[in-house]
Amino acid sequence: MTDTTVRLTKEKFDELSEELQSLKTARRKEVAENLEYAKSLGDLSENAEYHEARAAQAQLEDRIAKLDYLLKSACILEKRAQGDTVGIGSQVFLKRGKDGKELSYRIVGSEEGDVAGGSVSLDSPLAQAMVGKKAGDAFSVKTPTGESEYEIISVE
Repeated sequence: MTDTTVRLTKEKFDELSEELQSLKTARRKEVAENLEYAKSLGDLSENAEYHEARAAQAQLEDRIAKLDYLLKSACILEKRAQGDTVGIGSQVFLKRGKDGKELSYRIVGSEEGDVAGGSVSLDSPLAQAMVGKKAGDAFSVKTPTGESEYEIISVE
C-alpha cells in the first residue's frame, strides 16, 4: 500500500461509486442545461447567471475528479473477523481516564471518519492506539492537549 492509497470500507466504496455515477450523468446534464440557459441570456461579461453556472460546473468537475481519484486509489478494507479484538468495523466502547466519560466509536476507513457521528478513521491516532487491543486493555493517545488515557470496556 502506498501513501496515496485510500482505505475504504466496502459500504463507503459503493456509496462513493453511486455518487460518482449520479454526478457524471444526471448532475452533469443539469449543470450543462443551466449553463446553456445562462448563455442564452446575452452579454456574458455581465451575466451573473452565467458566472454562477460556470462556478457550479467547476465545483462539479472538481468533485468528479476527486471521486475518480479516491475510487481508483482505494483499497477496500475487509471487516474484521468476529472476536473481541479491535479492528476495522469494530464498535469500541471506551472509558476516558481523566473524567470517566464513556465513549463509543466505530473504526472505519480513511475517508469515513466522523468523530461527532461516532466513527474514527483507521488512520487516526485514537484508532491506531486501539487496533489489536481487547476489552479491559488500557492505552494512551497523544492529543493537542496532552496524553489522554482510555480503557476499552467492550468490543463488538
